[in-house]
Amino acid sequence: MGPEQLAQGRSLTLATLWALFLLSVLPSVAGLVQGQTGDLLRQALYAGATAFLLGMVWRGSVWAWRLTVSFGMLAGLLVFVVGMLAGGSSWRGWVVSVAGLGYLVLATALVGTPSIRAFLDRRWAARRPV
Repeated sequence: MGPEQLAQGRSLTLATLWALFLLSVLPSVAGLVQGQTGDLLRQALYAGATAFLLGMVWRGSVWAWRLTVSFGMLAGLLVFVVGMLAGGSSWRGWVVSVAGLGYLVLATALVGTPSIRAFLDRRWAARRPV
């Protein structure tokens, strides 16, 4: 793996992890903007746990990567289906479906993008004791 591919993998991995984080906390931020502060503690814990998990992926944890991909696929599928069901009665359901597709695309990118996988493989190899 050359330095160019490593730099590309690093930037794509970072962008993917940030996009996953932003997609995860966007509903909470939207609720806060609208003045819904009833679940503030739960939302802060959720955002903190998400940041911790994605940070562990960045540091090279294989288990965190597996959980992130699994949660992303599961959340993407559920959010997409719920959005499609709600889309029959409101245009907001289609927005929710797009968010579900976003989860699916980002989780798939962590698995299927060669430069991201090469970058993460290198991180995993660096963490493994020889």
